Amino acid sequence: MQKTVPAPAPARSTPLSAAPGTGRGANKPAREEAGRSLWYYAWLRLRRNKSAMFGLSLVLLVVFCAIFAPWIAPYDPIEQLMWTEGPPAQLSPPSLKHWFGTDLYGRDVFSRVVYGTRISLRLAVAATVISVVIGTTLGALAGYYGGLVDDIVSWLINVIFAFPFLLFVITVVAYLPPSDTLVYTVIGAISWIQIGRIVRGQVMAIKETEFVQAAIASGASDTRVIFRHILPNVVAPVIVSATLGMGGIVMLEAGLTFLGFGTQPPTPSWGYEISRGQEYLLAGKWWWSVFPGIAICLTVLGFNLFGDGLRDALDPRLKQ
Repeated sequence: MQKTVPAPAPARSTPLSAAPGTGRGANKPAREEAGRSLWYYAWLRLRRNKSAMFGLSLVLLVVFCAIFAPWIAPYDPIEQLMWTEGPPAQLSPPSLKHWFGTDLYGRDVFSRVVYGTRISLRLAVAATVISVVIGTTLGALAGYYGGLVDDIVSWLINVIFAFPFLLFVITVVAYLPPSDTLVYTVIGAISWIQIGRIVRGQVMAIKETEFVQAAIASGASDTRVIFRHILPNVVAPVIVSATLGMGGIVMLEAGLTFLGFGTQPPTPSWGYEISRGQEYLLAGKWWWSVFPGIAICLTVLGFNLFGDGLRDALDPRLKQ
């Protein structure tokens, strides 16, 4: 007798969206991974760099003090307390009432240091913006066109580079009425050479790549090729150079003010505080110049550490 074998049950159709490795959201991680740019991996590396994060914390602290100075400073930075509190307010040592002591005129040193962040940060940012605009523009033109344009820009860079930087700035500033606008304009107009050299070298290398040659062959204008295809690829080294340069600009501004060519009194400035306070160091009145000096050191250290971290984080050879 022949045994009847039951027919197999029809296979249940599995929706395409439920199948493993398929469906509407299956390729989402792959798309997200492919969409992660250089900046994403740079941020991951930057977060693991403790010194860079410490530098970023110092920079953010300076920015915080500059923005909220009226709420942080307990006194008006130009208020001469010797007229309200008497002679004891002059060159008073650090205390609970005056954390950083007072100066010769009875002004609260802590308030002047806090407000001094505004001057230093404003001048550093303004001078950096000017140097980035000039350096990027001239560097891009020299690297892209080459020939006579490159010769002129290179000659200009070599001429400025041949002079001592501080002496060159003092020479220009000394013959004009001192003002903050003059200081950051002159600094920015001279400190662009480093960025210009970096951009020039990067543009000379990038313009020979296939995608740039394809854009040129398709009839794109020089302006479009430079600003659309080349400059976006040199943003990273420009940011690193600008960040590292801001620390030097803070030092330069303090040095000019120390010599009397920068911010003029009674406006609070770190360089002015050090210049006047150093006269009383031998008398034991150390706080007038020491605390502004510490503020300069921490600010420059913050920009340098953060700039070094950015340089390492934005290195494409370290992409993981």
